[in-house]
Amino acid sequence: MNQYEVMYVIDPTLEDSARTELINRFSDLVKKNGGEVDRVDEWGKRRLAYAIQYKTEGYYVLMYIKAPADLPREIERNMKISDSVLRYLTVKYEGELPAKREPLKPYAPREAAAPAEAAAPAEEAAPAEAAAPVEEAAPAVEAEPAPAAEIVDDEKPESEAE
Repeated sequence: MNQYEVMYVIDPTLEDSARTELINRFSDLVKKNGGEVDRVDEWGKRRLAYAIQYKTEGYYVLMYIKAPADLPREIERNMKISDSVLRYLTVKYEGELPAKREPLKPYAPREAAAPAEAAAPAEEAAPAEAAAPVEEAAPAVEAEPAPAAEIVDDEKPESEAE
């Protein structure tokens, strides 16, 4: 039996009970076809890189399975006909089962973080300005161009120039 990693994204508007039923349906499909489910990681709702079917978020599920070589094709066929699955990917891998990953932090819009970040630099900048001594600007001195006789042509040695 081969080891596979099956990642799929479910429609986020699906109710919790329907989502749990769908996840169990794919796990049962593996068991019925001679495979075994090692682990199912629900990553939760995440922001998509681009809109899929006019949706900007999806519910991510990662499933590790051991299965015969023909089972991934059957899983993908079932995911393709399911309206609730937005995207799916099955990957065969060698080696041991990876350690359980910690879920990523939920997406936080920048507007919520901006006021806190804007207040902190303003408070720090005020004491720094007061502590810095005021220096007078030195008058600008214009440099005179070098005389033409001092310019040396580096391309040809003096022996060739003659």
